[in-house]
Amino acid sequence: MKAAVYYENGGPSVFRYEDVPDPVAGPSEMLIAVEAVSIEGGDTLNRLGGPLVSVPHVVGYQNAGTIVSVGPDVTGFNVGDRVVTLAFHGSHASMRTAHPLTTWKIPDGLATEVAACVPVAYGTAHDSLFEFARLVPGETALIHAGAGGVGLAAIQMAKKAGARVFATASSSERLARLREFGLDEGINYKEKDFVAEVRTLTKNQGVNVILDSVGGTNLQKSLAALSYRGRCVTFGNAGREEPLTIDTSNLGTQNQSLIGYFLGPELFVGPRAYQMIENLLADVAVGDLRVEIDRTFSLEEAEEAHEFIESRQAFGRVVLIP
Repeated sequence: MKAAVYYENGGPSVFRYEDVPDPVAGPSEMLIAVEAVSIEGGDTLNRLGGPLVSVPHVVGYQNAGTIVSVGPDVTGFNVGDRVVTLAFHGSHASMRTAHPLTTWKIPDGLATEVAACVPVAYGTAHDSLFEFARLVPGETALIHAGAGGVGLAAIQMAKKAGARVFATASSSERLARLREFGLDEGINYKEKDFVAEVRTLTKNQGVNVILDSVGGTNLQKSLAALSYRGRCVTFGNAGREEPLTIDTSNLGTQNQSLIGYFLGPELFVGPRAYQMIENLLADVAVGDLRVEIDRTFSLEEAEEAHEFIESRQAFGRVVLIP
């Protein structure tokens, strides 16, 4: 099969487009002919410094395609089914093995490249807002990196849930585009301090819920923007800062919560998260939620695609087509 591989960690230039052995599905797995790869933030972080499971290494969490073979122990899936699937690596390739616990059928009428973008971003947004931050109607929510995959999903979900939605982005133009997704209050973090803006816009009350995918010093500032009994959920490390000691000394006096989140473990502790993602795919299929694909690249152009993401120009998802 063809794959975008690398032999050492580093910037996007480490990618090589090569022939590598076809993956072999075990008895409890399926073999997928990949038709679309959604590049996730974790993919860029893993390329930069994550473990190389094999050399050459195929990075990537999420892709979608058609099942070409099914192991004897697999039930509920058949050859010819269109599916979207997750794993800790292996998405940047023309074929992939998949396990049923992290594979979903694509609803009729939903484009494969759109479905490829749903589980990680939309699952993370939904779980962070509702399962962990417990957002309820009438509350306020601040979504960092609003123009990213999780950000666009979270803005839509928070608005539909009856929240007043705040978001940060790097330009006024990007913030203007976010209004059609449900944004109420946009903050250009390059021009204004988001803590001061939140305090002004909420009459110094702060926001009830914050989703922080940036980490580092941004996460420390997020805690200063929380309301009494506010909840901040942190995931990813888009800011790529070195590990930072976070001062949590004020959380107790305000009965606030700082919550870490990662989708992966939730899929293995029971059926709840799997069903959530199945429901989200259905919501996208009927138009209740929208996926925005900014640009597609060929798999051979993985280097250019990762460079585009890291330039922070993308609005929504970036997809590779094998």
